[in-house]
Amino acid sequence: MTASKKLGIWMDHSFAHLMEFTSKHFEIETIESKFSIKENKKDLAKNENLMLEKEKKQLYDYYKKIGETIKNYKRVILFGPTDAKVELFDLLSEDERFLKIKFEIKNTDKMTASQQHNFVKEYFSEA
Repeated sequence: MTASKKLGIWMDHSFAHLMEFTSKHFEIETIESKFSIKENKKDLAKNENLMLEKEKKQLYDYYKKIGETIKNYKRVILFGPTDAKVELFDLLSEDERFLKIKFEIKNTDKMTASQQHNFVKEYFSEA
């Protein structure tokens, strides 16, 4: 993705779909988390603390990957059905590289790729 000014991110704890807003077409990048509910249920039987630490590490790595892309933008809309967007925002808020970026967070349901695209298009067209 190029360093544009506006980025929409639909995300949950498994996937993030990053959509750069341009007047032409959207570039969509998908970042996948290594977090797996099946794997965590198996680990839970072994050791709950081990599972929690592994989950934290996997989510931190996932959010860090997303952050590396976000740092090139001026405005970012985070949206999706889970608290992942808030967790990402909280993590990025602690890093001074992200202080000049304007973030907004919106709760949405699960969406198709087309619905995500339209959401980002409408959001930045109105702003």
